[in-house]
Amino acid sequence: MVRLGGTATVSHMEVFQGLEKLFLRRGIDLDWVLYSGYDNLVDAFVRGEIDLAWNGPLSHVKMKRLAEDGCRVIAMRDVDVNFITHFIARADSGIETVEDLKDKSFAFGARSSVEAGLLAYSFLKDSGIDPRKDLAARSFYDDRQSQNNSDQRDVVERVRSGEFDAGAVSQRVMEMMAKDGTLPREDVRIFWSSPGYSHCCFTSNKNLDPTLASEIESAFLSVTADDPVGKMVLEGEACDRFVPGNDVGWELVEKAAEAEGLI
Repeated sequence: MVRLGGTATVSHMEVFQGLEKLFLRRGIDLDWVLYSGYDNLVDAFVRGEIDLAWNGPLSHVKMKRLAEDGCRVIAMRDVDVNFITHFIARADSGIETVEDLKDKSFAFGARSSVEAGLLAYSFLKDSGIDPRKDLAARSFYDDRQSQNNSDQRDVVERVRSGEFDAGAVSQRVMEMMAKDGTLPREDVRIFWSSPGYSHCCFTSNKNLDPTLASEIESAFLSVTADDPVGKMVLEGEACDRFVPGNDVGWELVEKAAEAEGLI
């Protein structure tokens, strides 16, 4: 029996029910449990209550640090590979480099957002800008009153309006906004982009039986939209397919989390 854990959302419940069916077709008994938050998920993984965790990037690096035998990324969504954070500004702002941000205002995403919060803050510091001292103003989504329930769309709108000189947003959100026609490309432009890094992932115990680990990976990779259950799973996770896990860029998340005392 393989036990999968995730955070308690309606979409995770539906996706996990689908995965249970798909795994069973391949001869893998899958049970699953939902937790009230990522910290509880991390604790359960470290205690050995679950074999797999559907993780955000921060909870993965926490598990990497805390699990006695270590862990591995067994599978990911295609959209979570080579994740990129962009810094954007108005097209007429005169901001061309990160150095130009001195004495300017900057909008971050939510504090809980790795790509537009934690990593964006860390990337600024690595580029020589201390957000606490060098910016005229800085703001996280959590600090702003917003009618927009997407923290990164809020960043784009506030930079576009001129309320903030610049802001942080992920490439994925920009692609989504371009697709639905809400990205004002004539008004905002990218002036800095991060190295690629990994985002959400399925984390497994490192001591998981190698044969079983291989079977689990194959089960994820076999999920296809040609199958009704597979289609539901992929739509629930907003991706086209699952891909093998990788170790690219996790050190960026780990370094930023360590610097902010999160691990």
